[in-house]
Amino acid sequence: MSTPYPFTAVVGQTDLRLALLLNAVSPAVGGVLVRGEKGTAKSTAVRALSTLLPQVDVVPGCRFSCAPVAPDPDCPDGPHEAGPGGARPARMVELPVGASEDRLVGALDIERALAEGVKAFEPGLLADAHRGILYVDEVNLLHDHLIDLLLDAAAMGASYVEREGVSVRHAARFLLVGTMNPEEGELRPQLLDRFGLTVEVAASREPAQRVEVVRRRLAYEDDPAGFAARWSGDEHEVRARVVAARALLPQVRLGDNALLQIAATCAGFEVDGMRADIVMARTATALAAWAGRTTVLKEDVRQAALLALPHRRRRNPFDAPGLDEDKLDQILDQFPDEEPQDEPDPEPDPGTDPEPDPEPDPDGGPDNPQGPDDGGGPDGGGVPPQGGGPQDAQPPAEPAEAPADAPEGAPQSPAQEAGGPEQAAVRAAEPFRTKMLSVPGLGEGAAGRRSRARTAHGRTTGAQRPRGQLTKLHLAATVHAAAPHQKARGRTGRGLVIRKDDLRQATREGREGNLVLFVVDASGSMAARQRMSAVKGAVLSLLLDAYQRRDKVGLVTFRGAAAELALPPTSSVDAAAARLEKLPTGGRTPLGSGLLKAREVLRIERLRDPSRRPLLVVVTDGRATSAGAVGGDPRELTARSARLLAADGVASVVVDCESGPVRLGLAGALAADLGGPAVTLDGLRADSLAGLVKDVRTAVTTPATHTTRRAA
Repeated sequence: MSTPYPFTAVVGQTDLRLALLLNAVSPAVGGVLVRGEKGTAKSTAVRALSTLLPQVDVVPGCRFSCAPVAPDPDCPDGPHEAGPGGARPARMVELPVGASEDRLVGALDIERALAEGVKAFEPGLLADAHRGILYVDEVNLLHDHLIDLLLDAAAMGASYVEREGVSVRHAARFLLVGTMNPEEGELRPQLLDRFGLTVEVAASREPAQRVEVVRRRLAYEDDPAGFAARWSGDEHEVRARVVAARALLPQVRLGDNALLQIAATCAGFEVDGMRADIVMARTATALAAWAGRTTVLKEDVRQAALLALPHRRRRNPFDAPGLDEDKLDQILDQFPDEEPQDEPDPEPDPGTDPEPDPEPDPDGGPDNPQGPDDGGGPDGGGVPPQGGGPQDAQPPAEPAEAPADAPEGAPQSPAQEAGGPEQAAVRAAEPFRTKMLSVPGLGEGAAGRRSRARTAHGRTTGAQRPRGQLTKLHLAATVHAAAPHQKARGRTGRGLVIRKDDLRQATREGREGNLVLFVVDASGSMAARQRMSAVKGAVLSLLLDAYQRRDKVGLVTFRGAAAELALPPTSSVDAAAARLEKLPTGGRTPLGSGLLKAREVLRIERLRDPSRRPLLVVVTDGRATSAGAVGGDPRELTARSARLLAADGVASVVVDCESGPVRLGLAGALAADLGGPAVTLDGLRADSLAGLVKDVRTAVTTPATHTTRRAA
């Protein structure tokens, strides 16, 4: 077994280390969600925490880690008699992103359950993590139904497995830790609320601290055991302090004054529900125990608010988590300080400032807190420090300069090369609830909430022979398959003789998430401020809908002489919203180039994720005034590009942005070439009286046949 990186050797990340230690003191706090960029020691700190937890006493031979003094009466391996047990280290169990439901909660042997009437249960990761740590890296990429199961078990302290009338329950109390990079997508607000604490981590911009990160990293890689030995004293001190804080926790008094401070803080920040109040109370109590006190003080309440409230203040997916500390201080200043009881002075806090000032190390000094699984770079995530040399000086502004994020090869002077001056970005109008857009047919993509698909969850539509391990039994089909063979199998009693070949897997239909690729016209014909604001508001509304339906999104824009992939397909709709907000307008309209760019993006994405079906949303008024680098007639290029997408079987919808009393109908002609419907900005609203766009029907027969779709 490899030597883990010492927890106390982690450089910086004070809030992260404190949140983890508070959960080690009081698992009832509810776990930690760690948000931050890659390469910031998230995984390393979590893995290092397991070495600080005290050993656990378990019943010998019990697969569910029952405590000898109080074994679980419902343990599937029980009943156990109280008595002496054996000690083992607390486990840290990692849940892979691609894990199945059976791997998480465990699986029943359905064949033995039906034929023999026994509960042959194979424990899952929840059983392995009981009385230890369950760590989920990239928790935002985990399927929603797995997150629901995970958080339900964490809240109830037990896991329930139900399979066709056979039920198994076992204890599952663990410290839940999840890490995520917000750039790869956000968790739903209701799931964020289920994590007790949230910590934002970022790489240090202090050169001295970054140097220390590199030193520790190199020293650890050169001699892991020797490096760990140099920090063993600090590790032992923190481990002993965790044990002492756990013992002190039941004696901590949460007075009425502290409770009023907690309630006033949650009410002042308009936090939904009561979970925040409960989590803050538990966190403040754990903070007092960690400090060696039996009374909760105002400083404990303040720190608890900073850890428990930021992620609960999100009102929509595009809100960044955060807390106004000035407002927090104003709320708490309304209450007098709690008078502490006579207690010994607390020891220095290794949880909030664990790293000592080590002596210079001949081997290069202590090492980087980041392990090899944390992105491959140093603690700072590979971001170089901000320099202050001459190359960083700001040059004088020049008129009509291309935006900083312009693609390579884009025109440098839109006024001269793109057919018109670039206009500043305008703010999006208020988003609204959109009508349902879905891809036709039956897919097999990732679970979501948009289009029909064969999924592991949903309504049962039929049965088939299982491919691999049986997970969802179709009882009626199994009995029907076994019934004709009962006499030949020598059945004499009332029981049904079941063989493996009789088992049938239930096929289920649910919803999948799609790849929604937006192709947005940013040319001069769209540049009227009021008009572009409405267009951005519509796209923002569709992005919000994509977030709620668990889609991946991408953004292609076209203006001037070329099209640009402004955002590669990603699960982060926040990133798409940010790119949309900064989108400038102006210049000619290379509509055909935009469609060709979209086709290329979809081709590459089809190779990466062939099961995820695309939905193309083209936002334009239909004008085409430039052929870009392709050359030729712009309108002919547009029609040809649209027909190529239709021949590829891409489901499409055109959002017609044309306004005014005189309409040319160009967006409708584009929709006909794409084989999909056209819907106006007003018709996109769910409360509009315009025609309801529900399905984008695709039926491709031959390459020469146009794709047909129906707007219902």
